Amino acid sequence: MSKGKDQHIVPHSEGWAVKSEGASKATKIFQTQQEAIEKGREIAINQQSELLIHNREGQIRERNSYGNDPHPPKG
Repeated sequence: MSKGKDQHIVPHSEGWAVKSEGASKATKIFQTQQEAIEKGREIAINQQSELLIHNREGQIRERNSYGNDPHPPKG
C-alpha cells in the first residue's frame, strides 16, 4: 500500500491537472500534459505513491509506482 495519496494526471478545461486521489479539486493546473506529469511525478516521489497518467478520454494510459510497489521486478 502506498504511503501517500496517488497522483492523477487528468484532462482539465484549462489543459491538464494534477489531482490527488479522492480530492475534489486539482492540486495544480498546467497547459501541457508534460508539465503536469513532471509535477505529478515530483509529488508522487515525495509521497512514495503512484502516478497515474490519463489520456484525453480519462482512461489510464500509464502508471508508475514511486513507493511500495506491489509487483516489483525480479532480478
